[in-house]
Amino acid sequence: MPLEAISHKDVKFANILHAVGEFGKFQQRLVVLIIIPGILLGFMYAEYFVFTDQEHYCNTSWILAVGPNLSEAEQLNLTLPQTRNGSFLTCVMYLPVPWDLDSIIQFGLNNTTTCQDGWIYPNSKTRSLINEFDLVCSHNPNDESLRGISMAGFLTGSLIFGFLNDMLGRYPAILTSLLELTIFNFGTAFVSSLHQYFFFRFLVSQAVMGYTISSVCLATEWLVGKHRAHAIFLEHCLISVGVLFLMGLSYSLPHWRLLFLVGGAPMFLFIFYICIVPESPRWLMMKMKVEEARQVLCCAASVNKRTIPYSLLNQLQLYGKMVTEASVLDFFYNRHLRKVILMMNCVWFTVSYIYFTLTLKMRGFGMDLHFRKAMSSIMKVPVRLCYLVILEYKGTKWSLIVTLTQTTIMCILLLLFQDTQLDSTIMLMLVLGESSLAVTITVLFIYTAELLPTVLRAKGLGLAILASSGGAVSSETMIHQFLSLQPIVLCCILSCMALYFSLLLPETQDQPLSDSLEQFSEASFQRKVSQIIEDISRKRNYDTKKMAMAEDSTCGDVSEEAARNAIINAQISRLDADNLINTAWRSSQLRKLTTRVLEG
Repeated sequence: MPLEAISHKDVKFANILHAVGEFGKFQQRLVVLIIIPGILLGFMYAEYFVFTDQEHYCNTSWILAVGPNLSEAEQLNLTLPQTRNGSFLTCVMYLPVPWDLDSIIQFGLNNTTTCQDGWIYPNSKTRSLINEFDLVCSHNPNDESLRGISMAGFLTGSLIFGFLNDMLGRYPAILTSLLELTIFNFGTAFVSSLHQYFFFRFLVSQAVMGYTISSVCLATEWLVGKHRAHAIFLEHCLISVGVLFLMGLSYSLPHWRLLFLVGGAPMFLFIFYICIVPESPRWLMMKMKVEEARQVLCCAASVNKRTIPYSLLNQLQLYGKMVTEASVLDFFYNRHLRKVILMMNCVWFTVSYIYFTLTLKMRGFGMDLHFRKAMSSIMKVPVRLCYLVILEYKGTKWSLIVTLTQTTIMCILLLLFQDTQLDSTIMLMLVLGESSLAVTITVLFIYTAELLPTVLRAKGLGLAILASSGGAVSSETMIHQFLSLQPIVLCCILSCMALYFSLLLPETQDQPLSDSLEQFSEASFQRKVSQIIEDISRKRNYDTKKMAMAEDSTCGDVSEEAARNAIINAQISRLDADNLINTAWRSSQLRKLTTRVLEG
């Protein structure tokens, strides 16, 4: 964002936050409150551990009525058809017959049918959703439906909590998302059908996305500079730690219901967040709650053992009525916001598409699911810490450029090695690419929140998540509908496009956050005035040459031109000094000024 686009109110608010203390005890406590739920947010990946494959066969206990002393192996040999390599078919059985055991052994069974009495799981040591609800054969839910449930939750959560954050505040949105996450994550242990499970997981995914957006907004509006990036990076690192914690529980607990009971019980501790989570003072100012904003800031200063000068605190004034009327339509009507949100949504779409494409490619190598998730979660933590150093020194824009450049190179290498037999090399590149894209998503959360004004920050993040969901769905379609080479080719094209858009976005390093839409209108207004000044300058140069050529009327023309320029310059100075807010008024003044110049 150019320096002239920053509102004086935003600079004053940044000065107040510096007076409160950049990273005192209050901010440290806030960061801890934000990142602790990150460990339990990892439970949104529970589907990877409760839908594990189970060895199963048709239940043929009918034969025990005529041969109660048969061993398990003998029962399977007599009642299940076999493949050429000697293994039993899992979804087919021999049709029961009213014979005695000797006749069955002598003549054997020939007619086959699908499983009639359910399935058995002879070597299963744990109780999972697969063997509890018999989700095998034709009843097995495919991976697309499982990912679709989570994606639908992310999509609706981004929209609902995007509007909820900007309407009711960051504090109610965080409490609502934590309450929803606690109830439905713990309640998953008591579902009695697969449809109930899917409904509960949909609401859990919705709450996870709601908390992510709310926590990013709160951290962005309370913290300053690099501390903001540290908090969001730590939260996302703890999500990876939460996945490892979830994996350990799934290995140690014998029943899938215990996984949600043990993992969901600590979430009830978040009830205490009602008393200790602070509201964003920036959002309070946007809602005309000046006194409440001053009280929150004074409370933060007292915790940090600092004192805000009365003259500085008294500078908090109402921002005007226009900011409270901001809606998602402002992304369309405001030229600057429209450009920013379109480019950011393209980048979000690209990152999501490539991330899910690489994830689906990894599954094609037949690697164990638990090992793959563990390796991915472990890799993401050090990679995020490395990019945190880049973000501290170069800012969010160049951190995004670096991650997208690495992603582009990785996609090109994958395209070159696509037809080779170097599976280990391809696997390594897929893991590195997935980790790099996970960091890119973290940077995008920070960058998007910094680019958008407080009055539309959560809604903008919700629209970005919506674009990200579109990328995930497109990835799923491309992988299953087209040849294996085409999705990687599209990854290369999209990554180059996203890199180009990231170069066009403004830098936010060392810039105060914007709160209202005022500065965007001011930036547009100043650009128009600058253009008019340039037109005046060109006209002045042209008239000067013309006057030099006209020998008879030199003195009269010069005096007339000087008077005209003095009037125009006075009008421009008056427009610049008034600090106008009403865009329609500014437009009318510009039209009058332009008309006067042209007539002159």
